[in-house]
Amino acid sequence: MGQLIVTEFITLDGVVDSPGGGDHPHAGWTFRQVEFDEAAYELKDREQKQAAAMLLGRVSYEEFAPVWPAMEEFAEYNAMPKYVVSSRLTDPQWHNTSVLRSLAEVARVKDSLDGPLLVHGSATLAQGLAAAGLVDRYHLLVFPLLLGAGRRLFDDSADTLRRLALVEHEAYANGVVKAVYDVVR
Repeated sequence: MGQLIVTEFITLDGVVDSPGGGDHPHAGWTFRQVEFDEAAYELKDREQKQAAAMLLGRVSYEEFAPVWPAMEEFAEYNAMPKYVVSSRLTDPQWHNTSVLRSLAEVARVKDSLDGPLLVHGSATLAQGLAAAGLVDRYHLLVFPLLLGAGRRLFDDSADTLRRLALVEHEAYANGVVKAVYDVVR
């Protein structure tokens, strides 16, 4: 049985919107506002090497699919199975990509894997997965920024208490903090 991991670049105030680019007024905040420290990204390299598959929402898929296939640093992601949860996407062009129509299908994929199923970006999907009890772990790189507005990882409209256990952490010279949490069941 696989482990579903939500992995995010997140600001101190919980915003995950447009960390590398996009429509947010401060899009690209991970590299435009914070000095690069290679050590802070070790987690991302490890994720790519350990993942069995990647899970995306449609919007994240549409942002990643035109760019990631040409990036040599994402060779493992490009080769692995990718799943997109969408009611509208019909013909994904990114190599080895399948469309899932429901969270029940996500649960079946997760159960069929021998390694982690990684959710990159996709805040709305991550919220739905958490509400359905499918998230096992969070990998967060917390950036020392307050954006104030934008999509947040943790939705305040649901009255859901989730207890998390810190299993790994590290602070870096640029102020980024790695925080890895297991969902306590």
